[in-house]
Amino acid sequence: MSALVAVRFVHFCVVLLVFGTLLFRPLLLGEPRQQARMRQWLDPLLCLLAGIGLITAVAWLMLTTADMTGNWQSALQGDMVMKVLTQTFFGKAWFVHLFASLVLLMCLRIPLRLPAWLPMGLSTVQLATLAPVGHAAMLSGLPGVLLIFNQLVHLLCVAGWMGALLLLIFVQARPAGHDLRGTLLRFSRYGLILVAGIIVTGLINVRALTGTLWPTPLTGGFALVLAVKASLVTCMLLLAVFNRAALNNQRIALSTLRQTVLVEWLCGLAAIAAVSLLGTLSPVPLV
Repeated sequence: MSALVAVRFVHFCVVLLVFGTLLFRPLLLGEPRQQARMRQWLDPLLCLLAGIGLITAVAWLMLTTADMTGNWQSALQGDMVMKVLTQTFFGKAWFVHLFASLVLLMCLRIPLRLPAWLPMGLSTVQLATLAPVGHAAMLSGLPGVLLIFNQLVHLLCVAGWMGALLLLIFVQARPAGHDLRGTLLRFSRYGLILVAGIIVTGLINVRALTGTLWPTPLTGGFALVLAVKASLVTCMLLLAVFNRAALNNQRIALSTLRQTVLVEWLCGLAAIAAVSLLGTLSPVPLV
């Protein structure tokens, strides 16, 4: 179980960061000259993240096979892995996920300048196929479809927020030629939309999965980890509000902004770790 949680955490991180970075690079770095300069630093990182994403996607499949069969040896048996991949709902979604992960890595490795929509589209497919492989698949019929769509919107918002924060960290580390305050203000406008999406879709997920506004018992595993996640997201929100207010009033040094953006990003990584654990816990008490 701990191995699966660790793999889920790493995989969620890289998929979310790649999508969010690809999405916000043209939005935050408007000038082509700025984008070209930043590509020299970001492209190798994105390629590395995509490689880690493919490796952890395969590991996730193998560990899920072992979990489904109750036998760790089955993770190394090709016939059992293929049976999970072709005969389960998870496997069918994961087949598309693995294909998108492989092609995305190939696109990022090709030295030719490919159209921007190609890696962005592949990253979107990679992210979208994460939505139906967790708790969102617990419901069937129309409610299940709606819950998967809600989870997809939740993931899109989280990915956008985390990827944009990573971009800001890079811009602050290499500030030459960049209007830092202007870039941060542009992100803060998008950030308000992303935060609203995360909160609303998160509450919908909890209500749909538990039947209540908050799971009980409050000290239970699922409720406790969810509380930790909610606390971390709240910290990120407060930091974002603080940064926006300080930027509007121009009362904060850029060095302080670097620290608060980094802390906000680290809180996001911790929240993803909580989500990785939540996906392995039952949202309702087992009788």
